[in-house]
Amino acid sequence: MRKLNKEVNVCISAAMSENTKRYPSFHDLSPREYMYFPKATMDLGKPGRFSRLELAHLATAMIVLTIAFSFALSRTNLLMVLLGSSLSLPRFIEGLGLSFIGIVCAFFFHELAHKIMAQSYGLWSEFRMYPRGLLSALILSGLTGFLFAAPGSVMFRGETRPFEEGRIAVAGSSANLIIASLILPILFFVTFEREGFLAKSIGYICIINTVLAVFNLLPFGQLDGRVVFKWNSTIWSILFIIAVILLAILFPYITTLFS
Repeated sequence: MRKLNKEVNVCISAAMSENTKRYPSFHDLSPREYMYFPKATMDLGKPGRFSRLELAHLATAMIVLTIAFSFALSRTNLLMVLLGSSLSLPRFIEGLGLSFIGIVCAFFFHELAHKIMAQSYGLWSEFRMYPRGLLSALILSGLTGFLFAAPGSVMFRGETRPFEEGRIAVAGSSANLIIASLILPILFFVTFEREGFLAKSIGYICIINTVLAVFNLLPFGQLDGRVVFKWNSTIWSILFIIAVILLAILFPYITTLFS
């Protein structure tokens, strides 16, 4: 443990001495708590490289988000029970399946897009979960069925030019919009009246990707939209308009899926 702490301190001191900067893509997490410099750090700057710690953080965040989303999707939460809704194990299990598919196709690829874009510029980049955000999302969804998720973010270190930082920020929402746009035509050939798992899966993939894109493109606080708007307001406007249009198209499916 002492040896590990010494290695971490040496890496952090070297980074500070070279005036390296830390840019969060979503949450401003404490480097003391969430940043870790593993061995072969330079290799992890290559596109597609993951550390075991990062994979553990991704898996934990995805599991917690899957459970949290299923509370809302299956209407299996304390508020609904108090309002007279009955608990249904099959419905909850179906919600788990739908939530997992949505999380993989939206959250995972959103964060992966940030990571690969940062790595393409030679930056050290890894996902770090936000434990308090995950716990809050789990408790809120379990009690009320409402979900406000702050699962974590892709962290990266290194000197970046404004256009690089902007492209890293825009990569996540762009990935979500691409996935939603590719899946949306299939949705028109599927009828929700059948209430099949495949139909719901397709709808949920479109919905969660679109909602995630709209939310992250809001130009406020630590959201990606603020960085994108600062970098290129035209690109931000185009992406935000596309996201809102997709959300409007999907609104009837949203009401059907959650009814």
